[in-house]
Amino acid sequence: MLFNLRALSPLVVFLATSALAQDHSSEQSEAQISDPNLECTPYYYAPSGQFVNTFPPIWQPATLLANDTDGQALWAKIAPSIPTNILPKGQLNGSTINVTYDSVNDPDCWWSIRQCTTPKLAGLSPDVSSVPEPKTMGYGFDDGPNCTHNAFYNFLSSQNQKATMYYIGSNVLDWPLEAQRAVADGHEICALTAFQSQDAFAELWYTIKAIKLVTGVTPTCWRPPYWRRRYRHVLRMQDRIRAIATALGLQTIVWKYDSFDWKAGQGNITATDPSTTVGGIILTHELNNFTMQEAIKWYPQLKAAFSAIVPIGVALNKTQPVQGDQLFPPDVRAMHWFELEPNLELQLGIRKHQVVLGADPRRAWRCAVDGALRHGASRRSHTMMTRMDDIPDEFN
Repeated sequence: MLFNLRALSPLVVFLATSALAQDHSSEQSEAQISDPNLECTPYYYAPSGQFVNTFPPIWQPATLLANDTDGQALWAKIAPSIPTNILPKGQLNGSTINVTYDSVNDPDCWWSIRQCTTPKLAGLSPDVSSVPEPKTMGYGFDDGPNCTHNAFYNFLSSQNQKATMYYIGSNVLDWPLEAQRAVADGHEICALTAFQSQDAFAELWYTIKAIKLVTGVTPTCWRPPYWRRRYRHVLRMQDRIRAIATALGLQTIVWKYDSFDWKAGQGNITATDPSTTVGGIILTHELNNFTMQEAIKWYPQLKAAFSAIVPIGVALNKTQPVQGDQLFPPDVRAMHWFELEPNLELQLGIRKHQVVLGADPRRAWRCAVDGALRHGASRRSHTMMTRMDDIPDEFN
């Protein structure tokens, strides 16, 4: 039987479009979904789903699995360096009721007491609560990936804006394609644990493991979990937790400005707020559609207040924002540098420390050039710079 294809074409187009709009088969197709209800339709993603049994149950406080040989071996290796005289403080829900502690001397550098960020324990680096360049904002979002984030990530892309995404391991396993979009869009990924469990090693270990499994990126930074109680933040962040994070290769990031985006009408940073000596880090959230819409609403105000809004790794001038040789695709450090200096013809003298160099320096150079093109470089400049004989000698 022959069908009238002309008559069927509108139906075919409709079905094809509908199928594409609900396709959860890849990061690219997932990013095309615009209906939040369809975005949050559960799906199975085999590359990560087949390994879900190697993790503790999601959305529960983590404990180290007995059959996790890698985790057990790593804990055995670092445990001797972790202090045993510093105990967890407070309840899982953030309550500090009935906690006995020397709040005057704050011997464990417990953040919730005096917002301590300089550890008392020897050998630990201070928490990062500001960035070195004045009028610079370390821009990032907690609690992702959220399944409804396409509109928000589209907005960030439309502004050529990169950010640091602090991802919860359970969210990453729930929404792997959404996590992959952060990498595809050039954002930095840091870890964020959902619980303030006594087993801080397991919380961090499995969060890192989930991010690596899904995105291929092993983060070098994390933000501790906190709870809001009577409009103040409560963290069980103290030197024992810092020691575990340090042993796992994680830099602790806190914040200077709280957007209070989790409650309406509080996001108000003006041009008089930024320091003239150091830059700031803002606490914002990918928690739900409301907090993401708040970020969009207040973005022009941030742009007016700060000279540069960049991921935390860029703000800290990190040359290796991920563990190992893997580059962010694309290179966030190079893209920010070219964003500040868009005239490509003047950038032939770029130095290695200004690009995230991987195992292949030429690949890093091409990544930098591609990033420059996305930030307004001319097509002629791009063509010129991607010829192999135009790559600076230091990258050969």
